[in-house]
Amino acid sequence: MAWRIVVGLKDGVKDARGERVRREIKEHLGYDLERVQTLDVYTVDAELSDSEVEQAAAGPFSDPVIQEAAINRPLASGFDILVEVGFRPGVTDNTGRTAKEAIQYITGRRFSADEGVYTSTQYLLTGLKDKEVAEKIAKDFLANGLIQRWTILSADELDPKTGVPVTVPKVVSDSTPTVNSIDLNVSDEQLLDISRKGMLALSLEEMQKIQQHIADPQVVAIREKVGLGAELTDVEIEALAQTWSEHCKHKIFSAKIEYEDENGNKETIDSLFKTYIVGATRDIREAMGDDDFCLSVFKDNAGVIEFTDDWSIVFKVETHNSPSALDPYGGALTGIVGVNRDGVGTGMGARLIFNTDVFCFASPFLEKELPPRLLHPRRIFEGVVEGVEHGGNKSGIPTVNGSIVFDERFAGKPLVYCGTASIMPRMLNGKPCHEKKVQVGDHIVMCGGRIGKDGIHGATFSSEELHEGSPVTAVQIGDPITQRKMFDFLIIARDRGLYSSFTDNGAGGLSSSIGEMAEDTGGFEMHLDRAPLKYSGLQPWEILISEAQERMSLAVPPENLDAFIQLAKDMDVEATDLGNFTDSGYFHCLYEGKTVSYLSMEFLHEGVPQMVIPAKWQLRNLSEPELAAPQDLNVELQKLLGRLNICSKESVVRRYDHEVQAGTVIKPLVGVANDGPSDAAVFRPMLDSFAGVVVSHGICPNYSDIDTYHMMACAIDEGLRNYVAVGGNIDHVAGLDNFCWCDPVKSEKTPDGEYKAAQLVRANKALYDYCVAFGVPLISGKDSMKNDYQIGDTKISIPPTVLFSVIGKMADARKAVSMDVKRPDDLVYLLGDTHNELGGSEYYEEKGALGANVPKVDAASALLRYRTLNKAQDEGLIASCHDLSDGGLAVALAEKAFAGGYGIKVSLNRVAADAGMREDQILFSESQSRLLVTVHPENQAAFEALFKGQSCQHLGKVTIQPELLVSGEKDKILISTPIDLLKEAWQAPLREM
Repeated sequence: MAWRIVVGLKDGVKDARGERVRREIKEHLGYDLERVQTLDVYTVDAELSDSEVEQAAAGPFSDPVIQEAAINRPLASGFDILVEVGFRPGVTDNTGRTAKEAIQYITGRRFSADEGVYTSTQYLLTGLKDKEVAEKIAKDFLANGLIQRWTILSADELDPKTGVPVTVPKVVSDSTPTVNSIDLNVSDEQLLDISRKGMLALSLEEMQKIQQHIADPQVVAIREKVGLGAELTDVEIEALAQTWSEHCKHKIFSAKIEYEDENGNKETIDSLFKTYIVGATRDIREAMGDDDFCLSVFKDNAGVIEFTDDWSIVFKVETHNSPSALDPYGGALTGIVGVNRDGVGTGMGARLIFNTDVFCFASPFLEKELPPRLLHPRRIFEGVVEGVEHGGNKSGIPTVNGSIVFDERFAGKPLVYCGTASIMPRMLNGKPCHEKKVQVGDHIVMCGGRIGKDGIHGATFSSEELHEGSPVTAVQIGDPITQRKMFDFLIIARDRGLYSSFTDNGAGGLSSSIGEMAEDTGGFEMHLDRAPLKYSGLQPWEILISEAQERMSLAVPPENLDAFIQLAKDMDVEATDLGNFTDSGYFHCLYEGKTVSYLSMEFLHEGVPQMVIPAKWQLRNLSEPELAAPQDLNVELQKLLGRLNICSKESVVRRYDHEVQAGTVIKPLVGVANDGPSDAAVFRPMLDSFAGVVVSHGICPNYSDIDTYHMMACAIDEGLRNYVAVGGNIDHVAGLDNFCWCDPVKSEKTPDGEYKAAQLVRANKALYDYCVAFGVPLISGKDSMKNDYQIGDTKISIPPTVLFSVIGKMADARKAVSMDVKRPDDLVYLLGDTHNELGGSEYYEEKGALGANVPKVDAASALLRYRTLNKAQDEGLIASCHDLSDGGLAVALAEKAFAGGYGIKVSLNRVAADAGMREDQILFSESQSRLLVTVHPENQAAFEALFKGQSCQHLGKVTIQPELLVSGEKDKILISTPIDLLKEAWQAPLREM
């Protein structure tokens, strides 16, 4: 029997959630409702007694002080239309899972495999009679049709005795698990049809390679010995598609690229990854010699660097773009909990210390009509922010650094970068903790969550553009509570030495995790029917590639298996023995004792054909705009401060817990009112040491429209100057490159593929050049290469975007420097020259122009400046420091002033600028490697002595008068604005988001 428990607020208690929904319906859709009330519904599908259900309703499901509960009857009253929203069958319901655990706890009985609790929400709409409008509100705001279902009833239609009809969203399958054979002895057209219909994302060349392999008589003979034949099983073709996917195999970065520059010079690049990324790190590490602080790069889930003599830092940044386009909340939540598993699953295991997040959206205020299947950017914005919030906050991990970038082209596909840092001992049980290896005979153990249909084809889905056939099963919803319990268990198991190696179940699920771990031994034998399932009816291939969340795969020595399983049981973590690692040379899966997959490990991992991609660079015919000198620079500055790429993101930052674990020294918001924009974060992970971890990033896709070489250089420099601004040691810093690109492979769908591929080459060349010049090794990264939307004749491609994340250390976190001015009469200095470089700038964008003079980075002078700044910080000479980026000098001055609560008075005549630059160009140029610092007067001589011979300009001073005052030629006042007005212009745009 199914019970329905409805919980609502008592009369007189304010329904804040309902009021928020009412307000957002008006903001999103324009419908001004009189009132919205909300009720929580728990559908309990279990054989419980009346008293047990009453006990649950009165106990864990409701607060008797402010709430009331009803069983199998409605609470709804005084409304016009009721909309009930719940999950579709098979979608992860975290609240339902917790509710089930609560009932089990209070009743003392376990639910059977077919029993469960399912949650939904009732929205009682008052002031609306039209059910068609209610349908639109449900479809366009209250629910996501991919993962949720809804019921709409008028007040007259609601049964006063029983309420909304009971619906149990249980997965019911009468299908018998079967293994199908795939005949590949077909035409090329049929091969492509198999790939398309199966969501395999395999090219014709790749399908032909598989066709040739399975037709080999020697291969067939070996397969016949294990009960298979000359046709691949669906389990095998799915494993190949996952392993060979762009998402997992990085085929574009591994491709052979035939590159031609603007002068007709040609070269062949054999793998962008090996040539420019691995190559840069190799050359830098060789140059560092004994000072090399890299411990593990490019061979594990995340990169590892030295931190102290006893501890190492682990860092990884992932993207979760495609799922976030379909379900912003679930996609982003899965992104953050997924990258958390990467951090924990590096080496022999690490403890999570903080998260980072960077999002790229179209404007949430976009008024254009959107093409099919695209959610409005505001809905994307709110869902992604909420997903990362729930993933981080509920896991007890602070979110300490991030940013949001806006461009209309991100309407086609948002970019969701999620990062995580963790800490591990340098040595564990007498061995380096960053090293691990599976041994022959180790047991294959999966622990954490169960397997469902969620996340199936996630790896192959993200390897394609978003199209009308994109699968709903690719969407997942993570469970941070279950995952946190698993993490706590794993750290104890690590310290007891109970496992040899482990990794996370991310893209491709067991197929990926076990397939990769088995490279240590050369094979495995895994029984898919032993895997714990969320519900019955999954096919063997679905069990293998499901990306259901919060799971890890481990190699457990036979002598430790019982202790491992017992510890898991003691800590309420499910752990299951699925088989063994072998040296057979084969990817061997069984179901109910029969072989369903027997693939050569060598063919699986090395058989994918190398792509050959043509790339041709052409300079764009760009020029500088002819703009009239502005009449009022006060107005221009306020306009820039209100631009989405510059304005305050406090409304988002405040939703994230950046204080949990009590280690955050420099926080995301700083200043006298804790609302100024920090350049980077400083985190002190250990109470017995003052050593600090410094994390920052750079991202500037606005420059890609001019030249991706300089876009990449600027992103690197921005990350580094943010890092040194707070005190990060420029000689102990590592980088991570996360490429998000539009499809660079020339085809009928992408006729400009050669140019996009050339843009990719130029970005990689800059990555090598500037990482080597700055001495910054790359320790990890990721590429996402199909960020396009295409349905019908409509195609939207993102601007080429690279997030360059930076992590390193400072010896003493007490010496960290924030960006806000500290006291009147402090001296204001500008470090670095200002050039006529407004191409791609926020100022030009405000004027509707692009320009041609993209900012360029002089790495040699910048590195000297950063090292000198480190010395000044170490000597306590810097009162505040802020980088110059979007909006240039004028924006940096305003931000420093209103963050500190004091005014600033400066003269533009003292700025080291190119001859002939206008005042607006000097104020808004985005020249790189510049920093704005304040110095106490008593430190002036020592500070200027340190920077003697470098570009260091004394512009003015901090004033008690709360006003930004900028003068120009002949002391003409150019800007004279109270800092409160500047701050309001900066805070207003996203205040209500």
